[in-house]
Amino acid sequence: MTQSFHSVSDQELKRVIADFLDMGHVENIVAMFRREPRYYEWTGDILRDERFSVRLGISVLFEELQNIQPEKLALAIPSLVELLMADEPLLRGEAISLLGIIGNEKALALVRRQQDDPDSQVREMVQLVLEVQA
Repeated sequence: MTQSFHSVSDQELKRVIADFLDMGHVENIVAMFRREPRYYEWTGDILRDERFSVRLGISVLFEELQNIQPEKLALAIPSLVELLMADEPLLRGEAISLLGIIGNEKALALVRRQQDDPDSQVREMVQLVLEVQA
């Protein structure tokens, strides 16, 4: 008798993470990120989800992780840099918000670079982040 195992693709796992955040199960996702740091690299992809509750969940997740393992948050920076170049101001603003939560010098330097963003709401988010970090 042979046993077959179905491995879950990264895309399926990102969807599961987004769905859990949508349902408000942030604590489950905190546990997943703590066990598997490569999930930080998926932050930008997950933020592209159209559901507000998912994007809000990512912020809550990062605030929780900031208290637990702040040194790992920087792993998300490359995926957030991609969002800083997105056409949608909403995505740029979300990326700036998370970079503010990460709060290290590299993240804040990226936030400062967005001070001249063409969108007024993105510029406002930059100012908020920099005021909180001051």
